[in-house]
Amino acid sequence: MHLVLDVIKNRRSINFFDPHKEISEDILKSLLEIANLAPSSFNLQPWKVIIVRDPNRKRILRKCAFDQPKVEEASVVLIIIADPLAIEENLERVFSSWENLGYMKPEMRDTYKAMVYQLEGEPDSLKRKFFAIKNAALFAMNLMIAARGFGLETHPMDGFDEACIKREFNIPEDKIIPMLIAIGYLKEGVELLPRAFRREIKEFVKSEKYS
Repeated sequence: MHLVLDVIKNRRSINFFDPHKEISEDILKSLLEIANLAPSSFNLQPWKVIIVRDPNRKRILRKCAFDQPKVEEASVVLIIIADPLAIEENLERVFSSWENLGYMKPEMRDTYKAMVYQLEGEPDSLKRKFFAIKNAALFAMNLMIAARGFGLETHPMDGFDEACIKREFNIPEDKIIPMLIAIGYLKEGVELLPRAFRREIKEFVKSEKYS
């Protein structure tokens, strides 16, 4: 348990990556497999990822990300995509898995399906977009914590032009990009400043009710 706590405590969002140090395909694959264990509503996993590591593609992505150098300097940048249509894509497979493993009786399939749509909304609803974004964010945080286990550094980025990324990377309009995640190794010789301001617990934790 202490190792997990240390990883969380030591995770930082860094700006200075070593541009000469690459992440191997095996490590990247393992990282994504571990991140994919993130929880999601009804296990529907509404996330997709585009791996950007080709220098020319990173150059294009950098232009879409307000010219932030870390986009090119990081070994890999992941475009995290929240998919509101993951319910239609994954629901039947998830339910079949539940039946096979004994989580759900076959006669309950229609009941659970109705429950999903009641809770998560129709495909073009705001509720459905929230479903996709909040679960994709769980995947993203899982990935950043897991990255520390591989000796990697990360930086979640929300400074970008979403329309530009969708256009340049052929992402359908109905998808949402909550963030980019730069991944790589800390540049040699760079010493991180101490962790910046964090609120005290009493400032954001309430007991039993908001006020």
